[in-house]
Amino acid sequence: MTSATHGLRIGARPTTPSTLHLDAVAREAERLAGAAPPISSPHVGAPPELRAALAAAVDDLASALGGLSAHLFALAEPGFAEVKSAAAIVETLEARGLRSELDVYGLPTAFVAELPAAPAASGAPDASDASGPTIALLAEYDALPGVGHACGHNLIAAASVGAFLALAEARRQNPASVPGRVLLIGTPAEEGGNGKELLARAGAFDDVDIAVMAHPFGADLADPVFIGRRIVRIVYHGVAAHAAAAPFQGRNALDAAALNYQAVGLLRQHLPPGDRIHGVFVDGGARPNVVPERAELEYYVRSHEISTLRELSARVDDIANGIALATGTGVEVTWDPQPFSLPIRHNGPLAERWALAQAERGRRVLRAADAPGAQAASTDFGNISQRVPGIHPVIAIAPPEIALHTREFAEYAGSPTSIESVTDAAYGLAATVADALLDADLLAAVRDDFAAAGGPVDVERTFA
Repeated sequence: MTSATHGLRIGARPTTPSTLHLDAVAREAERLAGAAPPISSPHVGAPPELRAALAAAVDDLASALGGLSAHLFALAEPGFAEVKSAAAIVETLEARGLRSELDVYGLPTAFVAELPAAPAASGAPDASDASGPTIALLAEYDALPGVGHACGHNLIAAASVGAFLALAEARRQNPASVPGRVLLIGTPAEEGGNGKELLARAGAFDDVDIAVMAHPFGADLADPVFIGRRIVRIVYHGVAAHAAAAPFQGRNALDAAALNYQAVGLLRQHLPPGDRIHGVFVDGGARPNVVPERAELEYYVRSHEISTLRELSARVDDIANGIALATGTGVEVTWDPQPFSLPIRHNGPLAERWALAQAERGRRVLRAADAPGAQAASTDFGNISQRVPGIHPVIAIAPPEIALHTREFAEYAGSPTSIESVTDAAYGLAATVADALLDADLLAAVRDDFAAAGGPVDVERTFA
């Protein structure tokens, strides 16, 4: 009898991952959410009449925002190639008399628009008073290759545009009601390109005091966890030889890469909870009968704190170099071929105002601590939040078990029902901006909270 007759036949279909852990997490999350107290704020914020005007303006924009979101969803342009997407947003602004500048800070698909100054009413302060804070609404609009807007950036853009238009309408109706300076910044290539960091290095946020945006998700959270991420490429250089006739004359780069992959796997059991390392083989040789003289891996290295991300990076460095010594190969370790992403630092007072604004729309927002098991990804907004106070809340558009970056999530992001989430997010952003512009005590608390968390970070030199 041969093994072909009696051997185990597996087939190409993989097994289905169990949902038992997710089910247990969901039960615990439901229990904690039920016991969680409502989020409150000690600050007054914007006056009720302005909040009402912003809500009315957002609701009037619902059809236009839904159309913009659907158009961006259909375009589904990847990072740095969002030519039509950026143009569609600029055209939406121009249709309402708002000027913007495209191709800014060295990125052709980035744009900036500023809330126009309105003539001050008799005896009222100029609405463009430069003594007030400068607040930036951020818009993302890049899609993922293969799965389109499976992260819902079409909704992010529509929500930020809606908030900007609502604030513009409120200023038009009552110039004194919206003081300070409000920007809408289009930020390309969040998915893998870290466009916000490129914009920051070019000076886009030099005069910004506060930055805000909202992201679609499977839950309503004021301060979701987004962890830091670095990319590392490890190339081993060996010596080619005939793999059968003279393997002893070679130095096997693939062996080194395979050992690296195993060593990193062994490191995982010693990582702090929530840290992640995941990688792929980029190159492993060309033919089995030639000892590979080159092999390459690429890893994403993630951690919850800047300090622990730095420490984890050093351990990955040690593994790469130690294996080169053990295998007689050479090694090149290249960190951050694209800009890294730092963990998000949420501003507490601003997050509280977002939660209250969402309560006005009938949403119950939780703190991340009351929502265990929420997915922890990475975003380039983390870099901005380390420079200036900011928030990046998430808003539910799908059930909590639907993960980002899946075709299932894309279906929700492209659904006509998602417009309710867009208008809710647009109002939340507009109201939070108005709160910070008009409540001096809140603005002081925002700045104090940021200072207590360590103040601005020299992001570019984080890992120097």
